[in-house]
Amino acid sequence: MKNNQLIKIHKPEWGDRLRARWRERFASHLSMKEQNEISIDDFLWHLCSFEMVTCLEKAEAIDAFLQQSKDKCTVFYQFVDDAYLFENASSLSINDLPYQTNHMDYNDMYVMDWNEKWTFVMTHETDYGPYFIQIDETNE
Repeated sequence: MKNNQLIKIHKPEWGDRLRARWRERFASHLSMKEQNEISIDDFLWHLCSFEMVTCLEKAEAIDAFLQQSKDKCTVFYQFVDDAYLFENASSLSINDLPYQTNHMDYNDMYVMDWNEKWTFVMTHETDYGPYFIQIDETNE
């Protein structure tokens, strides 16, 4: 019988690579000029707050995240290279995420499924996010 217990593996060097993959996967429809205009280098989630991508927000975003089939997913941050790989993640909930409300390095957080089909974003701004983006596979 398969062990379905949630596994969290710390990957302290993955952050930079995951931020680059996220940007390539979810913001590649924008030119570099457009990306610079929304200051995507400052916060990847500006893609959502500047409405440059179709996404869900707030409670709808949380619901969409919770409903996703989650076998493996990565969690990473805007400003630090700490990252995590979650395996057997079907039960992964908001409370399982390594998000720290009052810590600037750990409160702009991105969850991306292993196949890069969706992402869930929590921001440090109470007026912005959470966000959920799903890749429309018919347009890939």
